[in-house]
Amino acid sequence: MADQFDAIIIGAGQAGGPLSTALARAGWRTALIERAHVGGTCVNEGCTPTKTMIASARVAHLARRAADYGVQTDSVQVDLATVRGRKRAIVESFRGGSQRHIESTEGVTLIFGTAHFSAPYEITVQRNDGTQQTLSAPKIFLNVGARAAIPSLEGIEDVPYLTSTSIMELDSLPEHLIILGGGYIGVEFGQTFRRFGAHVSIVQRGDQLLGREDADLAAEFADMLRGEGINIALNARATRTWQQNGALYLEVESESASMTLRGSHLLVAAGRVPNTDTLNLAAAGIQADSRGFIKVNERLETNVAGIYALGDVNGGAAFTHIAYDDFRIVRDNLLHGAARTTQDRLVPYTVFTDPQLGRVGLSEREARAKGLNIRVAKLPMAHVARAIETDETRGFMKAILDAETGQILGAAVLGIEGGEIVSVLQMAMIGRVPYTAIRDGVFAHPTLSESLNNLFMTLD
Repeated sequence: MADQFDAIIIGAGQAGGPLSTALARAGWRTALIERAHVGGTCVNEGCTPTKTMIASARVAHLARRAADYGVQTDSVQVDLATVRGRKRAIVESFRGGSQRHIESTEGVTLIFGTAHFSAPYEITVQRNDGTQQTLSAPKIFLNVGARAAIPSLEGIEDVPYLTSTSIMELDSLPEHLIILGGGYIGVEFGQTFRRFGAHVSIVQRGDQLLGREDADLAAEFADMLRGEGINIALNARATRTWQQNGALYLEVESESASMTLRGSHLLVAAGRVPNTDTLNLAAAGIQADSRGFIKVNERLETNVAGIYALGDVNGGAAFTHIAYDDFRIVRDNLLHGAARTTQDRLVPYTVFTDPQLGRVGLSEREARAKGLNIRVAKLPMAHVARAIETDETRGFMKAILDAETGQILGAAVLGIEGGEIVSVLQMAMIGRVPYTAIRDGVFAHPTLSESLNNLFMTLD
């Protein structure tokens, strides 16, 4: 006989964890099933650990630049084992706090194990302690996330490649890190390990880094990384890899030539795949796309009534804050009678390179593809007083505006604290504040946000 619950949640990520306690507090008997660690990708493998390592890399970078500020230092050495220890401690603190909160919430049963459907509303769990359990509920929520995609590349199974998870467990510095993929993950790790002291090469199949961004931003970004000594190969397709005499080799072809890169480590950063392959979705009749992402409607419900997919697994924007908002949508609709949807939801994000890339809303390319009547405001960070004072002048600000209404349709800031500056513009978008109000607003001097005055004055 299956154990009966009001709700079953598979995955204790940034949607599943808070949903379990919210449902339990509302009187629902809730089972939360987690295969490995509470907190999901963000706490264990993504946001939290990567940003702690990026912080260490920035300290090393600033220490090497100390003379630029009139400060003399000795030679800079990075102890990667200590960096890793700091990362582990913070992850364990965040994870432990989340788990204790869940376990102390009356009405939540936390089960560690691997789950799959055995019927539309029935789940079988192979518990980590070796036992098996069957559960059923009229409401089931899937928050199983995604993992690194491993490309179909000759020889890849025979070399000790790294992923975004395993690279953070290194305790010694790579001599030469080759990164396959020039997306957000690839560039963050590329800059981080270059600042730690490794030689770094990025191989990108497309004609620019960060393929979803505007060409001018991607070009500026590439120049920034090259300026730190990172080798970047664009329009380059990896054809095979092998290991010989303790070194790794990657054969790369481009339109004009072919080359072989020799490195000590290979990081695969070629996208993500959903963790749906072990769920046995067919037993529940749940539809997924060709890549395995679960199809949902604007209320995050699958084609099977009462079964929902939240976070990365539904194929939407793969960000922690989006997964958390998925939780809020489901919570408000089920518990408070709301009618919230994902339609017209602003999707901000920050790439935590240094300087940061903060983005929200439409890019210039997207706006023009839609045929919108737009104006574009752009300001180099070299014209921002605070950036000059801190000697952080790389990058630029850019805003996309509706030419008729003056509303902000999107923005990108590649610059010091770019994510924070973009948040100011997002607030204006939420409040439907026209750009002229920001242009004429009084901001504290000298702050980075004050430069938004100047950004929009470029339109005068």
